[in-house]
Amino acid sequence: MLNRTQFFVREHVDFMKLSGKYDILDPQTKAKIGEAREEIGGLVKLLRLFINKRLMPTTVTVYETPDAQTRRPLFAIRRGAAIFRPKVLVRDTQGATLGFFQSKLFSLGGAFRVFTADGTEIALVKGDWKGWNFRFLSGDAELGAVTKKWAGLGKELFTSADNYMITVNGASDPTMSTLLLAAGLAIDTVLKEGA
Repeated sequence: MLNRTQFFVREHVDFMKLSGKYDILDPQTKAKIGEAREEIGGLVKLLRLFINKRLMPTTVTVYETPDAQTRRPLFAIRRGAAIFRPKVLVRDTQGATLGFFQSKLFSLGGAFRVFTADGTEIALVKGDWKGWNFRFLSGDAELGAVTKKWAGLGKELFTSADNYMITVNGASDPTMSTLLLAAGLAIDTVLKEGA
């Protein structure tokens, strides 16, 4: 899955959702190629009834195959409890840190920086003023983008579920591709998702 350059992400709609689930689809065929699941403990789920989930710790695990019996984890995105500028870690299946995200202090539309495990900055993820179209930038070069897709009036007005396209432009390094895909997923799953 990580050798692809485009991913269509569709958030599941659930009533009283305490944890998120996202289908990752091939944009051309609409076939499910993976999923991202928010995996949190029972106490954190309970606390989310009373505390804004942006303040609570969360882990989103990305799996390659849609079949629950054969799916295998690819990487996990982990944010600890945070009030101000959370640091979000990306870890491989053995728990080794691949990199991390750190939000900028002040930005219009939202922005954060993508770092490798050794602290080297590889990209700036910068949003537009509406906060739902993002570009992955390295200097003047665009490494990829996240674009929100219209889900229909009923879904847009009455749910917080989102559909969006993640594009990674020719990243031949598997770690960089993983970090950029994780950054695209992190925008909704751990950084912007409301209470």
